Amino acid sequence: MAKVKGDIVIDIEKCKGCELCVEACPQETLGLSKKVNSRGYLYVVKIQDNCTGCVNCALVCPDAVLKVYRKTLGKENPVAVVSNVTQDLTLTVNK
Repeated sequence: MAKVKGDIVIDIEKCKGCELCVEACPQETLGLSKKVNSRGYLYVVKIQDNCTGCVNCALVCPDAVLKVYRKTLGKENPVAVVSNVTQDLTLTVNK
């Protein structure tokens, strides 16, 4: 099975620190910072590098300050799929 690696980009200046994303994260990737942003709010930061890209955090964010990226590692994509063959078939693949 292919491993999925995610990444989260947080707009810390717009984050109000409501922590909804922290509660929604099944991987416990997010946490509250100890610093405040220019608006005076504690903001959310990544505290672990174990994001799977599930997007739960972005779905619950009321201010849409999270962007989630997902990459599948080790997955092989098929070049061609042959199905429903009812006669002899000659297939040539050029590399």
